[in-house]
Amino acid sequence: MVPSLAAVAEPPVRQIDGAAMDYFIIEAVNTLRASAAVAAARAKKIEQEMIDGGLIPPPASGPPAAQRDSVSSNISRNSLSGQPTTEDEEEGLRARLEAIGVHVGANVAERLSHDRAMFTDTLDAVKFICKDLWAACWDKQVDNLRTNHRGVYVLQDNAFKPITRISGWEGRANSLRKAKLYVAMPAGIIKGALHRLGYQAAVVPEITSLPQCTFQLKLPKGT
Repeated sequence: MVPSLAAVAEPPVRQIDGAAMDYFIIEAVNTLRASAAVAAARAKKIEQEMIDGGLIPPPASGPPAAQRDSVSSNISRNSLSGQPTTEDEEEGLRARLEAIGVHVGANVAERLSHDRAMFTDTLDAVKFICKDLWAACWDKQVDNLRTNHRGVYVLQDNAFKPITRISGWEGRANSLRKAKLYVAMPAGIIKGALHRLGYQAAVVPEITSLPQCTFQLKLPKGT
């Protein structure tokens, strides 16, 4: 029996267990956290060597002693010794996760839209993100989409899959801080998908109550 032309042209669909992606994200965050810490420590060391060599001026003095506490003192000591602070580590980690997401999102969007005509309206592109991209990446559609019709769109997912299982024994604040790391890659996926569709967008995730997550999309006016 001769296979149909469609079967020959299109490779068979490959699927993976949904839990595998959850485990992958956990390991990706842990691995990149260690890598970001090494990168931050290396940058601090180079900065300190340049200061010692007189190539750049030393950092400005800190706040008055009356305003310092043990936490800020520890951060200052870590910075001078070349050890990355928690803020440095998490900022570097978020940036690297978002960069990975941008690459993934661009490829996923191209695959999902290769049979579609080009989007001529920004709202149509955002709806594509809310429906097709969301379903492909997170097994559902966005729960709510709002816009001010001036280039700002707010996408709300009431049970965002990457953060549904996050919890912390130190309390709500600690859980929210952890969750912010796990929405960095999804923010990059959205940004990369829009970029591949021809739209330059700033994507800002926000979490106020787990497992709900909102993404604010800012696109240039007139696109």
